[in-house]
Amino acid sequence: MGNEIENSWISIESARGGSFGAFVSYPPKGFGPGLLVLQEIFGVTEHIRGVCNQYALDGFVTIAPDIFWRNSPRTELCYDPSSTQKGLELFDQLNIDMVASDLQRTVEALKHIPACTGRIASLGFCMGGLLSFVAAARANVDTSIIYYGSRLEMYLDLINDVTCPLLFHFAQNDSHVSSEVVLQVRKATKGRKNCRIVTHEDCDHGFNCWDRNSWNHKVATTARGQSLVHLMESIP
Repeated sequence: MGNEIENSWISIESARGGSFGAFVSYPPKGFGPGLLVLQEIFGVTEHIRGVCNQYALDGFVTIAPDIFWRNSPRTELCYDPSSTQKGLELFDQLNIDMVASDLQRTVEALKHIPACTGRIASLGFCMGGLLSFVAAARANVDTSIIYYGSRLEMYLDLINDVTCPLLFHFAQNDSHVSSEVVLQVRKATKGRKNCRIVTHEDCDHGFNCWDRNSWNHKVATTARGQSLVHLMESIP
């Protein structure tokens, strides 16, 4: 493979009928642990594909499944108000049990990619942050990273099914995830030694996405460094 990243879209058979696409990035050295990269409401966008490439450069075989495939396959939205509304409508239409099944199938597909050395993590943003939490409870991943997860408060009871390490990233000035939700997450995870919660100062929701006005270079870089350390400690 040389020093370049290779990408491909693959098809994954759903356990409940049909199939869905997933974007895969392969590390330059040709093999490594697996990482699910879970989308925002905007789809498997250029940003999400870029995150896949970032972590592939760090040695991970990354995979970003198309979460909206049942209602709007291969959706890729902009970040304007009308696109945001469309993404929220698609989010509302999701059945979490079906998505959890898709995440499990994605994990299984990743394990069958020869380049993947076996251990699997998940990482997600906004809606994908919630789904990364769901993956920890329902998809047999070895660790999960949750960036400013939307609607986490609705699914915190799943913490009882989580045994793997968790890393939560929140934004101090988040206009979508309230400080009350962060407190609920802290309460739900209290006493869990393998759970870390970081609230980043002077930033808003979406601070990791370089295509959004809320992108914060300093915070995104800091959080990414923390995420890499977490991954190295959890799935060496």
